Amino acid sequence: MKDIQDKIKSVDWEAVSQSLHSRGYALIPGLLTAMQCWELRDRYRATTGYRKTIVMERYRFGQGEYKYFRYPLPDLIQNIRTHLYPYLVPIADSWMRLLHINQTFPPTHEGLLQFCREKNQLQPTALVLKYQKGGYNALHQDLYGEVYFPMQAVFFLSERIRDYMGGEFVLVQQNPRAQSKAIVLTPGEGDMLIFATNFYPVQGSKGYHRVNMRHGVSEVHQGTRYTLGIIFHDALT
Repeated sequence: MKDIQDKIKSVDWEAVSQSLHSRGYALIPGLLTAMQCWELRDRYRATTGYRKTIVMERYRFGQGEYKYFRYPLPDLIQNIRTHLYPYLVPIADSWMRLLHINQTFPPTHEGLLQFCREKNQLQPTALVLKYQKGGYNALHQDLYGEVYFPMQAVFFLSERIRDYMGGEFVLVQQNPRAQSKAIVLTPGEGDMLIFATNFYPVQGSKGYHRVNMRHGVSEVHQGTRYTLGIIFHDALT
């Protein structure tokens, strides 16, 4: 899996940091190859390797389906979690400092998982999501327990126009004492989006304040849309 490690290392992390600080998200094109995207889409049909399948309508989450991987994770997903996380820790720590939150994060992903284990968060949160015509995902946050990392990533496994129509990725910033701001993104196959899991700091006239962030997916008009979600903390159940 040196290929994905090298790609993560070659990212312009200074530009990513600037984007996350200023907008709460950063888009990095072409992290996964077309073959890697195909393999992840194809393995969605497998009956093993997953710990839970969620039909979104049952819980009023939206319309669609997703599957959580079980441990041990596939090598590609394990390597993404392990090697992406350390580049985000300095950004996460700076967010905490700016918001005067007395918290820092372990330098390695294994260290974060140890924190999760201490709080009985033992279940992996990496997942693949599938939407077909009419599918959508309501606005939400992926927290899963007391321990959570303030950033997460989503990899786009399908190509707009070719594979599906609609299905835009939506971020909503909930500004204090102001109207919410919607951000609509249309990444391509293999692109990675990193964004705030819960909140990020925004500078105002009296210093930095936290702006809450939720995310979702607009309605798919036709075709099938797949994404891979990389959440760094583990879940209670």
